[in-house]
Amino acid sequence: MKKLPGIFNDVIGPVMRGPSSSHTAASWRIGKIGTEILNEPLQKALIEFDREGAWAPNYREQGTTMGMNGGLLGLEITDERMKDTEGYAQEKRIAIEYKISSFETNHANTVRLTLWGKSQKKVQIIAVSLGGGSFEIRSVDGFQVQLSGDLYYMLISTKNKPDQSEELKTVIPSGIEISSEKKKEEIKYLLKSSQSFSSELVRQVQQLPAVDEIALIHPIMPVIGGKQSEMPFSSVQSLIDYAEENNADLGDMGLIYEKCISEAPEQELIRKMEEIIHIIHKSIATGLAGTSFKDRILQQQSHLIEKAEKEGKIKDSIINRIIANVSAIMESKSSMEVIVAVPTAGSCGTVGGSLKAISENLRSSQDELIKAYFAAGIVGAYFAQGPGFSAEEHGCQVECGAAAGMAAAGIVQLLGGTVKQAIGAASMAIQNMIGLVCDPVADRVEVPCLGKNISAAVNAYASAIMSVSGYDYVIPLDQVIKTVSRVSKTMPNCVKCTGKGGLAITEEAIKLKLKLAKK
Repeated sequence: MKKLPGIFNDVIGPVMRGPSSSHTAASWRIGKIGTEILNEPLQKALIEFDREGAWAPNYREQGTTMGMNGGLLGLEITDERMKDTEGYAQEKRIAIEYKISSFETNHANTVRLTLWGKSQKKVQIIAVSLGGGSFEIRSVDGFQVQLSGDLYYMLISTKNKPDQSEELKTVIPSGIEISSEKKKEEIKYLLKSSQSFSSELVRQVQQLPAVDEIALIHPIMPVIGGKQSEMPFSSVQSLIDYAEENNADLGDMGLIYEKCISEAPEQELIRKMEEIIHIIHKSIATGLAGTSFKDRILQQQSHLIEKAEKEGKIKDSIINRIIANVSAIMESKSSMEVIVAVPTAGSCGTVGGSLKAISENLRSSQDELIKAYFAAGIVGAYFAQGPGFSAEEHGCQVECGAAAGMAAAGIVQLLGGTVKQAIGAASMAIQNMIGLVCDPVADRVEVPCLGKNISAAVNAYASAIMSVSGYDYVIPLDQVIKTVSRVSKTMPNCVKCTGKGGLAITEEAIKLKLKLAKK
């Protein structure tokens, strides 16, 4: 069965700090798992980026060092100490060095970690960030692995010993996947499981005479993988057909989708979404109350909408509330407060800002808002099956573009629209964002990111209104998503989050970058 992206693992989340989910959240996850692979207290780390990769020019400004440091230091990403990981590393006497190097890669967001433990044990890890906080560890000391953080892993090492595959099979229960690779006189075995390894199994493996070392690696994603069941629909059209046959709305379909992905009880998934919404609303409240952070371009502006209303410069409207909410989330993000990446940190304001404003305007219940998020989530899941959410590969059309489509579907759900109307609204919203470049000024995810998030949210609202009113979306959603992938291949890399094109190379942007660098 093909592994499908999950709403909580790949679309709505992670809960995080920092400007960029692909830089900050993914690097945090990679660092945290890296220390488990090392399997002893960390003494020193060398983190390298390929000079031709997308991270080389902006890894500090976009929060890679903060995320990676936090993961290596064992901090939770919501911990306040994440705001000063360099100071915490000095306090713990752990040396973490960053370097631009040249090494073979096959992904724009590739990082190489060399970790040394207290005993001077050394391990080298190659990993990639896939967008929206998703990642994959692809090699350990030259051995090929695929660790995505959604399973329990056991990494077994042997040197100058006979192959232990048959012996391992005698002690490993059914349901655990095992693979191995040999290089010269060393063999590594990788066990993958959706259940935690029992202490008895660990003891049995340790007692095998040829086993030199075992590293246990725990899941880091919100939902444990390996439990996916058959989905009652596959394509977007079959989703629409199934919903119509079963009198279901898109929120129902999102919940069915995630139940099939996780095999979790419905109430557990609803509670998980409720917690996510609470964090998003808190980030809006934090932003509106006022935030500050030295290393950013834009200080607080979200309060200016209400101020202008009180001064009679503008009249109160649903659009005003959307703009204020989106701005507040983006300000919380840029001041390193806790936010939810939906579907990325760079586009985190769109869905949360618009759905809160519209649900309050409609006086929607909490249950109705939760269903709207599941509606947004399933649109995001289909997008994740296509291009995914990496701006370094596809530009901002997969961040704010995807977020606009998700928000549009969620708004139709709040308005009481049908599945076909919600999917149509998502199609229209994404159509309006195709080709959107990613050109952050001074390598900060603020300008023009704030404006793009607001535009995406207003676009989502307009698309939802058009769809519910009966406008023709013309191009089916799955064809729109395929178009995004096709268009990205024609876009130059300089406008894919490298800081080497678009607004990022204007005279004013260069001045700002130099000014911030001096600070």
